[in-house]
Amino acid sequence: MSQQTSVLYDVPGPRQRRITLISSIVAGVVLLVGAYFLIYQPLDEKGQLSMELWGPLLDPSNENFSQVWDRIGLGFKNTLIAAALAIVSSLVLGTLLALLRIQLKSLTRLRFTGVATPVAYLLRGLSTLLSAITRVCVEVFRGLPVVITIFFVARGFPEFGLYFDNLWYLVIGLTIYNSVVIGEILRSGMEGLPGGQAEAAAAIGLSPSQTTRMILLPQSFRIMLPALISQLVVVLKDTSLGFIISYEETLNIGKQIIGVLGNPIQVYVVIAVLFIVVNYSLSKLAQYVQRRLARGRKTANTPAQNPPPAALISQAEGGGGGGGGGA
Repeated sequence: MSQQTSVLYDVPGPRQRRITLISSIVAGVVLLVGAYFLIYQPLDEKGQLSMELWGPLLDPSNENFSQVWDRIGLGFKNTLIAAALAIVSSLVLGTLLALLRIQLKSLTRLRFTGVATPVAYLLRGLSTLLSAITRVCVEVFRGLPVVITIFFVARGFPEFGLYFDNLWYLVIGLTIYNSVVIGEILRSGMEGLPGGQAEAAAAIGLSPSQTTRMILLPQSFRIMLPALISQLVVVLKDTSLGFIISYEETLNIGKQIIGVLGNPIQVYVVIAVLFIVVNYSLSKLAQYVQRRLARGRKTANTPAQNPPPAALISQAEGGGGGGGGGA
C-alpha cells in the first residue's frame, strides 16, 4: 500500500505538513469570522435568534411546542411513507425496464434463422419497433420535470375515472420519473461490463435472458450502487413536490406552521436538519453495503488452500502411530 501511494504522489514532509496545518487553521478562523459577521450578527440584529421564534421548536415549556412537533412528526412520517413506496416501486420497475431494453437490443441483432424468412423479418421489425418505443418513452419521461409529471398524474388520472389518495398520485409521479432514471443507470452498468462475460455465458449454453439475469444484472447493481443510492436520495427530497397536490408532507406542513407562527427561518432550519440526517444515513448505508459487497468479492476470489497429498497424510499418521508405540 505504501509503495502504491508513493507512486501516486510525494509524501509531504514536515515543512509541508506544517504549512497545511497552518493553512487549515487560518481558513477555519476566516470561516468562523465570516459566519459571525455575515450570518449571526445580521440575524441577531433582526431578532431572528430570539426564543420567541425558536421557542415553539426548541423549548418544551412553550405552549406551541407539542403541537408544532406533532405536526412536523406527521409530515415527516408522510414523507417517509411516500419515499419508501416510491423507492421500492422505482427499483422494481427500473430493473424491469433495464432488462426489457437489454433484451430488445439483443433481439434486434438476432437473425431468427430457425423460422421462415417473412416471419424472421417480422420479428426483427417488431423488436426494432419496440426498442424504439421504449427509448422514446425513456427520453420523454426522463426529460420532463418531476413536478410536471406529478401534476399530470394528479390531474390526468381522475379524467379516466381513476381516483386515489394524494399519496398515490405523488408515488406514481415519482415512480414514473425515477424508474426511468434507475433503468438507465442499470442498463448502462450492464452494457459497460466486458463483452467476454456474455460470450462466456453463451459458450456454456446460457440464453440471453439467463445471461442478463444471472450474470450481468447482479454485477450492474454492485457497480452502480453509488449512483443508485444518490438517486434514492433524490426520491426522498422530491417528495417535497407533493405540495402541488396538497399532500401533507414535511415542507407542506412546515408552510402551515410558518403561516401561524411567522418563523420561516427557524422552521426551515429544523426541517433541513431532518432531511440532512436521513440523507446522510442513506449515504452511510450505501458505503456500508459497498464495503460488504467488496469484502464478499475478495473472499470469493481467495483461492482455497490445496489439501495435503494423501502420502503426507498417511506418513503423518504413521509417524504418530510409531511415536505412540515407542512410548
